[in-house]
Amino acid sequence: MKRNSKGAKKRQRTIQVWTLTQAKSAVPYLTSILRSFREYTLEGLAARQRMRRIDARPGRPDREALITVQETDAEARRAEANASHAADELAALDVQSLDAVHGQALVPFVHEEQLAWYVFDLFDPQPLRFWRFQTDPDETRRPLTPRQHGRVETVETA
Repeated sequence: MKRNSKGAKKRQRTIQVWTLTQAKSAVPYLTSILRSFREYTLEGLAARQRMRRIDARPGRPDREALITVQETDAEARRAEANASHAADELAALDVQSLDAVHGQALVPFVHEEQLAWYVFDLFDPQPLRFWRFQTDPDETRRPLTPRQHGRVETVETA
């Protein structure tokens, strides 16, 4: 008896891995995208917070409060759509956001025949200073050494 023969297979996706040289040359572009992503994310979070505060006011909302909630909701949706567009730009480069608010992203590369990530930090004077393996916890930071220069190839992920 076969179990879940149609949906049980894991999808594999090929991602482009980067060399350290490629990642360093893309720093200005990645900085721009990540900065926009962070700003739009913060705008959306702030607008949603304003909406919660208005909704938490005691009593029935007046006309002005209802208009403010509508405008704030539109502002939040616009910011979230822009953040989604920035996230899509990162995804097109096979770069993953680690933490939008803290300006951190992961750039894929291969190290010791394993998928690894350069940790891109928007607020670090040296944005590509650390790396980690795919299997490491998110907070792991290993300093870059000459061994992490990587090579150009593609890696299958599950």
